[in-house]
Amino acid sequence: MRQIALSTLFIAAIALFTASPSYAWDDVGHKITGYIAWQRMSPAAREKVVKILRSAPEDSHLSTFFLPYGPQSDEAKKLAYFMLVPTWADIVRDRTFAVRYEKYHHGNWHYDDTFWKLENGKVEFLSGFEEGGQAVPRLVEFEKVIIDPMKTDAEKAIAIAWIAHLTGDIHQPLHTSARVTDLEPKGDQGGNLFQLTPQGTPRDQALNLHWYWDSIVTRNIPYDNGFCDDEYVKSIAEAMMRAYPFEAERAKLTLGKYPDWQTENFQYAPTHVFSPDLKRFETPSDEYRRKAYRLAERQLAVAGYRLGETLNNVFGK
Repeated sequence: MRQIALSTLFIAAIALFTASPSYAWDDVGHKITGYIAWQRMSPAAREKVVKILRSAPEDSHLSTFFLPYGPQSDEAKKLAYFMLVPTWADIVRDRTFAVRYEKYHHGNWHYDDTFWKLENGKVEFLSGFEEGGQAVPRLVEFEKVIIDPMKTDAEKAIAIAWIAHLTGDIHQPLHTSARVTDLEPKGDQGGNLFQLTPQGTPRDQALNLHWYWDSIVTRNIPYDNGFCDDEYVKSIAEAMMRAYPFEAERAKLTLGKYPDWQTENFQYAPTHVFSPDLKRFETPSDEYRRKAYRLAERQLAVAGYRLGETLNNVFGK
């Protein structure tokens, strides 16, 4: 089973790295959110959600990630499957599967940007920009799908997969932010245009701020080859839940209030992301990296709690 888990990680990684660079959390981050959500879900919600996900349209390949064979318990298989589901919206970026890509990939669904600039040390909100992303309206739309008794399980499966992914996405501050500067008059594309490597660095070796934050978990806790993928994710997720327990966060979950989630996460962009010690074309300091991880811990935990309770409310009755 370790080999299967590692193979699954490899396939997911290939899908991620051959696609466009604008993710929110890498596959580890999204799986953490899935794991935490699963811990909050009731047995009834788990059973119904997995059943619906396995009814996904065949051309989405979503149902194929469930592995029914092997020595693991049924519950472990379902958990492994559900942890992978939040990565599906990134997996479908892979152009190798042209039909799947054309039907299910939607690049501007992954973010919902507030345009802003820093003027005399204060944040000034800007308007009049054409593209700010669709994460919030899509979350609203997909929630309507999963509560609609007239929708098929196939439709609900795609909606659940998108909700699982976008809930994680919108908790990465750079998926709510487009900073405007003289160098980026149309916005910095969520930090994708803010380079952290020296000017002139070849593109395949360059590091931008967006990917730095997407991969902040593995930057702080490198993958140990002695772990299978799922155990690695589980150990990190359990630590996050201990650091930010559900009962301490319960009152702030504001379920269904997706615009509030966006606003909450944007507030960290001018303060925690673009902190005074961050310099263009320079690798962030170890202190910056540690602070970024501390924020990511809470945001991933809250994203998992919100996802789990959202699915409980719909499928846990």
